Formats: sequence, C-alpha cells, structure tokens
Amino acid sequence: MNRTVALWLAVGWLGYALLPWYAIEDGFWIFEWLFDGYPADRDYAPGILQVFLDDKIWLAPISFFLLLPLGLIGRAKNDPLFASILLISGLGGLAYVGLQGFSIGIDGWEFAGLEQLFGPLERRQFGLGYGALLTSAGFLFFLTQGIAARGAINGDVFVVGSIGLVIALVGIFILFPVIQILLSALKDDAGLYAPSVFLTKFFDKKIWGLGCLSGNVSCGAAWNSLFLAVTVGAGTTILGLAFALVVTRTRFRAKKLLRALTVLPIITPPFVIGLAIILLFGRSGSVTQFASDLLGIPAGRWIYGLPGIWFAQMLAFTPIAFLVLIGVVEGVSPSMEEAAQTLRADRWTTFTTISLPLMRPGLANAFLLGFIESMADFGNPLVLGGNYDVLSTEIFFAIVGAQNDQGRAAVLALILLGFTLSAFYAQRRWLGKKSYTTVTGKGDSGTHPYLPKRLTWLVYGTAVPWAVLTIIIYVMIVFGGFVETWGRDHSLTLRHYIAAFSVSSGEGGMLWTGSAWNSFFTTMIIAGVSAPLTAGIGLVTAYLLVRQRFAGKDSFEFGTMLSFAIPGTVIGVSYVLAFNVPPIELTGTGVILVICFIFRNMPVGVRAGIASMSQLDKSLDEASLTLGATSFTTVRKVILPLLRPAIVAALVYSFVRAITAISAVIFLVSANYDMATSYIIGRVENNDYGLAIAYSSVLILVMLVAISMVQFAVGERRIKRRNQDSGVASPIAESKAA
Repeated sequence: MNRTVALWLAVGWLGYALLPWYAIEDGFWIFEWLFDGYPADRDYAPGILQVFLDDKIWLAPISFFLLLPLGLIGRAKNDPLFASILLISGLGGLAYVGLQGFSIGIDGWEFAGLEQLFGPLERRQFGLGYGALLTSAGFLFFLTQGIAARGAINGDVFVVGSIGLVIALVGIFILFPVIQILLSALKDDAGLYAPSVFLTKFFDKKIWGLGCLSGNVSCGAAWNSLFLAVTVGAGTTILGLAFALVVTRTRFRAKKLLRALTVLPIITPPFVIGLAIILLFGRSGSVTQFASDLLGIPAGRWIYGLPGIWFAQMLAFTPIAFLVLIGVVEGVSPSMEEAAQTLRADRWTTFTTISLPLMRPGLANAFLLGFIESMADFGNPLVLGGNYDVLSTEIFFAIVGAQNDQGRAAVLALILLGFTLSAFYAQRRWLGKKSYTTVTGKGDSGTHPYLPKRLTWLVYGTAVPWAVLTIIIYVMIVFGGFVETWGRDHSLTLRHYIAAFSVSSGEGGMLWTGSAWNSFFTTMIIAGVSAPLTAGIGLVTAYLLVRQRFAGKDSFEFGTMLSFAIPGTVIGVSYVLAFNVPPIELTGTGVILVICFIFRNMPVGVRAGIASMSQLDKSLDEASLTLGATSFTTVRKVILPLLRPAIVAALVYSFVRAITAISAVIFLVSANYDMATSYIIGRVENNDYGLAIAYSSVLILVMLVAISMVQFAVGERRIKRRNQDSGVASPIAESKAA
C-alpha cells in the first residue's frame, strides 16, 4: 500500500478505535479521562465502542469507509480503482460523519423519521472530539489523494492535500459561522423560520431611525455607525497621507520619531486611548479642569458621544493608514515626476496631476481599512459612546444584556456585514480596471521631488500637532497607572500594579496573588499558540495562490480573505451561534479563542506571504523539483528560508492582535479562559481606571519585548553566493525583515 495512504489509514483507525469520539467536557487539553474509566466509560469511549456500550449503531457504518482503503493493497497508483476507492472512502466517510453529526442536536433527533427508525435518545449528543477529528482528517486526505491520483495538479499529493485542508478549514470556521448567522436572523425566539419577525427586527427604528434630523441626540445605530465609519475612514486617510508625505517628501528632521509613533497605537489595546481621552477631556480631566479654573469654562460631557468616539478612533487607526500609504507614496516612480518637471510643470502641478492620481489605490485601501476598523471597533464606543449608539455595541448588549435576543444580534451583525462588503465593492468600482503600475523591471534612479512650500506647511500643520497630541496621550496612559485617582488625587503610587501583578511566597512556593495574573497567562498562552498556526496556514495559502494553478482559484482566494471583510463583532456572534451546539461544540473553551484568532488574522499572513513570494523566481522551485525533490521538500528547504520577512510580519501581527483584540473576544471568553482585554473592560466598567491603565501599560511593554524576540528568533533573510573555488560564501544581497 502507498505509504501516505497507510499513514492516514492508521490515523483514521486511531481516531475511530482508540480515542474518545465525543468532546471531553473538562476541555480539549485535559487528559484526566485516561485514568477515569477509559475506554469502558461511555463518555470517553471511542466510536467503535460507542456502538456497543451506548447503542449508537449509527456510528457503525464509519468502519465500512475505513476498511475500503485496504482494497488498495497490491494495486499500483495508476490502477483506475486506486483513485476510485480513495474517492469513495474519503468523500463517503466525510459526508457520513457530517450527516450523523448534524442529525442529532441538543434536544435529540433533528428529523422525525430518524427518531422513528432509531427510537428516542436517552441523552443528547455532545460535540465531536479527538476521535472524530482524526477520523475526519483521515477521510479528508483519502479524498485529496484520490483527486491527486486522478491527475489533478500533476498528481502532486502535497499540493492537492494543502488545498483540501485550507478549503476544509475555511469552510468550517469562516463560511459555516456566516451561514449560521444568516439562518439565525430568519428565526424567531422559538427557533422557527419567521421572515416577518426578521423584517420587524431589521426595520426597527432603533436601527434606522432618523431622529437626529429633528433635533434628537442621534439617529439609529446603523446610520450612526455608517456616518462615523465614513468620517473616520476619510480622516485617517488624510492624516495618514500627511504623515507619509512628511516622512518621504519633506526635510523634516524627526522622521524616525514619526515612524516610531506609528507602532504604539497598533500594539495598544483599542479602548486604552479612549481611557486616556477621558483622563484628559472628561469632566475631571486635566484639560477640562485647566480650562474651568483658568477660563471659567464649565466642565461638560461633550467627549461622550460622537466627538469622543471619532477622536479616539482617529488616534487609534491613523497609524494603519500611514503604514499603507507610506509604501504607496514611496512607490511612485521618480522618473515620471522628473519627466513632468522637465516639461515645465511646477511642483504643485506635478503633485496633483502625476503623484496624487498614482496614489489612488493606496488612498482607497487606507479608507477601506479605516472604514472597517471603525465599523468593527467595540472598545472605544463602549467607553466613550454615551447616548451615541453604534452597531458593534448594540450587538454586544443584544447578546449579554437583559434582552438576550440572539435574533436581534444576528440582524444587527448582518447589517454590519452588509456595510463592510458594500465598502469593498465601492472600492473596487472606484479603482476600476485602470493600471497604476509605475515600477517595472527597469532601473529607476531618480529622486522624489519635495512638496511645494504651501503644501509642505499644510502637512506640517496637520501631522506635527497630531504627533504631539499622540505623545501627550501616551504620557497620560503611563502616568495614569502611577497615581491614586486620576483627576482627584495625583499622589504617586504603585498600588495599581501591586493589585494586578503582586507575587507572594507561601508553603507551596511562589503564589501569583495579583488579580490580573489569570487573564495575563491565558492571554499569553492563547496568543503564543495561535500566532505560529496563523502564520503557517497563511503562508501555505500564499504558496498555493502564487505558485499553483487550479480550478476555482479566485473563489479560493475570496474565501481565505473573507474573514478580513467581516468585522470582529460579527465573527464573535457567528461563532457563538455556530459552535454552541453539536456537532462542533467549542464555546467556553480555549480552543475557540485560538481558532478565532487564527482565522481572524490569517489574511494578513496570506498577503504578507504573497508579497514576499512574488519576489522569488519560480526557477528556484523548478530547479528543486528537477533535482527530484517533492513539493513539500521544496517548500521546507527552499521557499521557507527565503520568506523570513513574511514570517516575522505574520507572527508579530497575529501575536499582537491576539493580545489587543476585543470585539470578537468579548463574546467568547469564559470564567476559565478570560482574556486581558475583557478583564480590562471589566475594570473600566467598575471605574477602576488606574488598574486598567496599569495593566495596559504592562501589555504594551510585553508586546514590544515579544516583537523584538520574534525578529531575533526568525532572523534575517540572506541570499549568498558560494565561491566555487574556495567554498567561501560571500554575501551578494541581504533583505532585512521589517
């Protein structure tokens, strides 16, 4: 038998005959079941024993699909039956496992005919566990090997298997939750499909009301969110462009400081900036009290509502626009600008007719990112929202509030998803099919012209005050953790850090007595586990998109990027709806947090991998394959060592986002798995600002250290030429990791 087939056959039987078929109630990583009645206990019994111990005769046919591959013994790979047997075993086994999983719910059989056939169930079915996972993996790779045996992608088992794995993961953890939220929006409180109830919830005045036009505080949550997102998207794009122009097209001396300021908001928990704004501009804030004492201006609550949310989001998301635009501004070909000036165009005309139009894709992407980030932002509206309702917080209160209305949350999430997908569509229509390419294979040794004087002073007047304000905000963040009570008692103290991170010794050794340690360790473990998995899946996907050609490639790419277009709030709600019941029961576990971070952040790993892999000539792959290496060996020994910049980008981004995310996490945390951001939100709700800011400061420091460690561990990409005579390697090019 083929060795790969034999390997996955062993994996399939391991899952079906030895490991617990259903999920362990104590958690995925708990192995006490090994000493607690396994395998005779029906809670821990493998699938083949469930048939006899618990009368689950519907699990018996799985053995048939696992026995089929034994018919491959003695058959060559080019035998027509070789592929047919694998296809029947893989596709049939996967379909049957899925069918029996969805046929039994929390209340028993989902279909009346099955209840008549098998009789009523004594107890509900639990989610699938280790055994079902490994058995399903065996069936999946039987299917992909059968497809490869039919000649797909030149019969490359590794490539076909990778495509199948990514499709399965995207289907289960992205498409399936989205479909669940669509279906949930159409159901009433009793779980029955009721389009009329959907329409009533969809057209609710609290969502679409226009009371703001008649003098009320605000409009409906949908219009509020849309207006806020458009203004934030436009504002961050303008500010990001101003910063990019200052760094690349002026003689500004503190350019390194401006670049450093772009890192801080990205590694800052999203609501911490909102807290700092309260400490400055709230009723007891420093600026408010100064204005009240010196100028007699009464302290007000103007910061709570649209102005405060907009201000906080501008501070938080402008660095993202800057990172997008600086590469675009630098990428404009200097020779085209020099050609315009040679034709007697002044610097203003050159900038407005040549440079700015060529920045159009970057401007569109920066606006889109600002729009989506604003739509998905949960922390700042929660802290500063006041009476200004937005979709993200309305979804949260629909789930955890007194109403506990999952149908309303699903409807709100659909509206939010509709806005973001519409923004994607509008961006593509605005860019059209025009070409913006200015960098080709030919050399381009020109220099970018400086901005016109008036425009230079304009971007200085925009960027420099904003940079100063950002510095003040972060000084306040640090200072706020070292005072007793901000706005009242500014006595220096370490009380907040001690309360959060105190350590004592006892009879059992060192005791982590601080209130924040539990969420801190959980966060570090979840981020540490999810980051390499995110980078790995993202880079494999990038390899398939850049190096392979196969049917449905465009749909494949759309599916992998879909999670980027879905706001975190929608992801959180959809995961609750999809994975709170069998067959995949994950809510309340640490696994669901890891999975959420993997597929929420995977698009960044994909895009980083595509960008880096596009710089590697395909002749490297072809040379390796010509010398007899497999695709897997080529990826491992040739491509991966040259992708270190992409690996660093994916690892750093996924690690940081796992620590700072709140919009999706707030729905998925539990008593056993509390994340740092949800813990900080709890302190904010209790008005314990000092401890919240102290914890946030520690997280920022930890992320800076982690980023440095990742860059040190992964290292730099070095391309060297070996001297044939001396055998000494001499460097000819180096590409440092970003």
